[in-house]
Amino acid sequence: MRKIYLLVALSLPCPGIWAQFAPQAPVAGHEGIQLTDERIVEWASGASFERGPLDIADISLGYPTYGDSLSPVGYPDGNILSLGDGGNAVITFEHTIKNGPGPDFAIFENGFADPLNDTMAYLEFAFVEVSSDGINFTRFPATCNIQDTLQSDNFTYSDARLVNNLAGKYKVQYGTPFDLEELKDIPGLDVNNITHIRLIDVVGSLDPAYAGYDKDGHVINDPYPSVYPSGGFDLDAIGVLNSNKPLSLDQPGGKIAFSVYPNPAADFLDIRATSPGQLDFSLADLSGRQLATGSFKGSTRIFLSGLSNGLYLLRLSDGRQSTGIKVSKQ
Repeated sequence: MRKIYLLVALSLPCPGIWAQFAPQAPVAGHEGIQLTDERIVEWASGASFERGPLDIADISLGYPTYGDSLSPVGYPDGNILSLGDGGNAVITFEHTIKNGPGPDFAIFENGFADPLNDTMAYLEFAFVEVSSDGINFTRFPATCNIQDTLQSDNFTYSDARLVNNLAGKYKVQYGTPFDLEELKDIPGLDVNNITHIRLIDVVGSLDPAYAGYDKDGHVINDPYPSVYPSGGFDLDAIGVLNSNKPLSLDQPGGKIAFSVYPNPAADFLDIRATSPGQLDFSLADLSGRQLATGSFKGSTRIFLSGLSNGLYLLRLSDGRQSTGIKVSKQ
C-alpha cells in the first residue's frame, strides 16, 4: 500500500501517554537494524506467497503485481514483494534461526520519513509469525496505539512510538527487529530452530468487517485503501542475526555504501558512493518502468526534469550485489 504521490501529508500523532515504544530511526533510542549492521549473518533464501486484493472491500479492482518469489531473497535491494490486503508470504532460510542475545531477525520494508518531522514516517504493517516445523505458526504479540477515529490513507504519517511487534515499523534501510525470547514458552515451538517466518499484511481499514487487530483487540490503522500495483505490505528482505549457520562458513561480504541528497528532491538527485569502483544506477517508477540508467565512479547527478511528483526507486549495483532506496520528487 505504498503510494504517496504528494509530499503534503497528514501526520496523526496520539497523546504522549501512548508513546511507549522505541521511536523512528534515526531518532535517538530507536531499535531499527540498519541493512549494513554487522550482526546480520545471512538473509532469506526462499519465499512463497499469496497476494490479497488491492481493496478487500472491492475485489473487482484486482490484485497487486509488484514483485515475485525472488524479491525477498537476499540483501535489501528495493526489489519488493507487495502482498495486497491481507496477503501473506512464507519465508525460508538456508539455516534455522535461534533464540540468541538481543533480536534474532529483522524485517525490511520500504517506508519513508516525513520530510518535516523525523519522528514520523509513512508506514505499512504486517503481522509476523514463526514456525519450527513449517506447519504450526505462532504470532508475535503486536501492539498498535495509533488513533482509530480517522482512517489513515496514502497521505498519512505515523509515529513508530505507538507500535510494537509489527513488521514495517521502521523506514527503508532499517529492519524491524524481533526477539524469539518473547515466544520461548509457547508449547510446540522450538525457538532455537525456527524454519519459517510468515508475514500477513494488516488490512488497515477501520471497518470492523475488514480491520486487523492487535493483541489487545485494538484496531490497527494503516494506509487504506491503496489501489496501486504495489498495494499492501512491501517486503524487501529479512536479515538473520542469530543463526544456526556453522561458524566455518564465509560471512557476508561488504555492502554498497552510498548517500542520496536531497530527498525529497525537486530538480536533481546527487549520489555519492564510498566504493572506488564503477557503479551502475537505475531510476524506475513504482510500476517498474525504467526512467534513467547510467554508470559512475564516486558521485553523479540525476536530473529529474520531466518527471511527475511522486515516488521512485533508485537502485545501485556493482555487478556482484545491489541495493536500493525510495526517493521522492516534489
